[in-house]
Amino acid sequence: MAYNFKEIMNKPERLAPGHRMCAGCGGTIAVRNVLRALKEEDHAVIANATGCLEVSTFMYPYTAWEDSYIHNAFENAGASLSGVETAYHVLKKKGKIDSTYKFIAFGGDGGTYDIGFQSLSGAMERGHDLVYVCYDNGAYMNTGTQRSSATPMYADTTTTPVGKVSAGKPQYRKDLAAIIAEHNVPYVAQTTFVKNFRDLHEKAEKAIYTEGPAFLNIMAPCPRGWRYDSSDIMEICRLGVETCYWPLFEVIDGRWILNYEPKNKLPIEDFLRTQGRFKHLFKPENEHLIAEFQAEVDRRFEELKFRCSR
Repeated sequence: MAYNFKEIMNKPERLAPGHRMCAGCGGTIAVRNVLRALKEEDHAVIANATGCLEVSTFMYPYTAWEDSYIHNAFENAGASLSGVETAYHVLKKKGKIDSTYKFIAFGGDGGTYDIGFQSLSGAMERGHDLVYVCYDNGAYMNTGTQRSSATPMYADTTTTPVGKVSAGKPQYRKDLAAIIAEHNVPYVAQTTFVKNFRDLHEKAEKAIYTEGPAFLNIMAPCPRGWRYDSSDIMEICRLGVETCYWPLFEVIDGRWILNYEPKNKLPIEDFLRTQGRFKHLFKPENEHLIAEFQAEVDRRFEELKFRCSR
C-alpha cells in the first residue's frame, strides 16, 4: 500500500477517548493503531478476552468501542469470534447481510499465551477469516503483575519476586508468534511502536485484509508492571527492537521475512535498564544473569535469521 501517515492518523477513532486505561498504556496504543487499518466503510466485530483492556473500556452500559463488541472470558476469545465469523458467512449467503464485516480479537498475553491458547489454536487451525491481536505486556497486569509465559527471564513479578533465593522468573519467554506460524496460517507478524508506526500500520492492514486466519503479536509496555515513566514508552519499544529482544518480522504463507536488522545491535542491558522490574540485574553479583539473558537473545535472533534465509 502507499503509506500516508497523515491520512492514517486522521481516520476517525474506533476506540473512543474516555476509557479508564492507564496513562501511557501500550494496550490502547496497540488497539487504536490496529483499528486504523480498517477501511472506513467496513464494519468490525471485536472480541476481547478478559483483562485490562476489557475492564477499562467496557463498563456496562458504557463502552469506548465504536464497533460491535463482545466481552469474552479469559479462555474463549478465539472460539467466540470463530462462531460469530461463521454466523456472518451463513447470513451473508442467505442474503440477510450486505455490509462487509471484519473480525478482530484482542487479548493480553495472559489470555493469549496461556489461558486462551487452546481456543486461539483452534481458530487458527480451522481457518476462520479473523485476526487475533495479542497486546503483549509481559504479565497478568490486570490482577497484579503475576508472571505469564510471555514474561521475560529474570523479570520481577508478584509470583516470581526477587529476593535472597530468587532472581525473578527463571524461564525465558514463550515464542508465540513462531508457534502460531506452525499452524500454517496465511499471515503472522510481530511488531511494536517504532518511529511513525509504519510497521504496525502496514502489518495490521495485511492481517485484516488477508483472507483466512491472521495473528499479530504487539509488544505493548505497561508502565505499572514494567516500572517506567509513561513518557518513555516509545524509547523502550525502540530499544526492544534495536537490542533484538523484540525483532520485527512477518510470516506470509509460510515464508519468514525479517523486516529490520539493526546495523549496530545494542546490548540487552540498554533495554533492561529502562525498567524497574530488572533493576536487580545491575547489582555486581548479578552480572552473569545479564550475560545469560544476552546469550538467549542472541540465540533466538540467529534462529530467526536462519528461518528468514531459507
